Amino acid sequence: MSKLDLEQTKELLKTLQIRFEKNIHRHQKIEWSKVQTKFEANPTKLWSLNEMEITGGEPDVIGYDKKTNEYIYCDCSEETPKERRNICYDQEALDARKEHKPKDSAINMAKNMGIEILTEEKYRELQKLGNFDLKTSSWLRTPEEIRKLGGAIFADRRYNHVFIYHNGAQSYYGVRGFRGSLRI
Repeated sequence: MSKLDLEQTKELLKTLQIRFEKNIHRHQKIEWSKVQTKFEANPTKLWSLNEMEITGGEPDVIGYDKKTNEYIYCDCSEETPKERRNICYDQEALDARKEHKPKDSAINMAKNMGIEILTEEKYRELQKLGNFDLKTSSWLRTPEEIRKLGGAIFADRRYNHVFIYHNGAQSYYGVRGFRGSLRI
């Protein structure tokens, strides 16, 4: 991971603050100044948030964990982030493809970005804040017992309902990517 230079930091903080103020319903009772103070103490987290931003995630604060004193950022783009689509689930799935391999996997990309792929529980929490993935779908952190059998789970929102599905982990589609979260 890298650090952002001063100009990149200013630009990202400006973008995040505008989004924060525009979507106050996602983080009522949270003050921007306190979030910004956390950024100043954690420059590597800013790099990860920038990665979320440049891949189309539109990260925003969705909560605060009192136990750990951390703000929770999540991809809040209407659809799964554009630059994180058309990928399989993990490295094992990528290696299993003999031909027509995707460019990467959700787990690898998340790790390289310094973020966590959403679990089913976190995805359902996000969906309470808005209507996400109405035309796309997002890989979710898959329980080990499912992954051991070759599968992986993903989710979307259709008919005003959140659906959780399964697929072979090596599959990939132009409308499937992943959403991530970051604690700061």
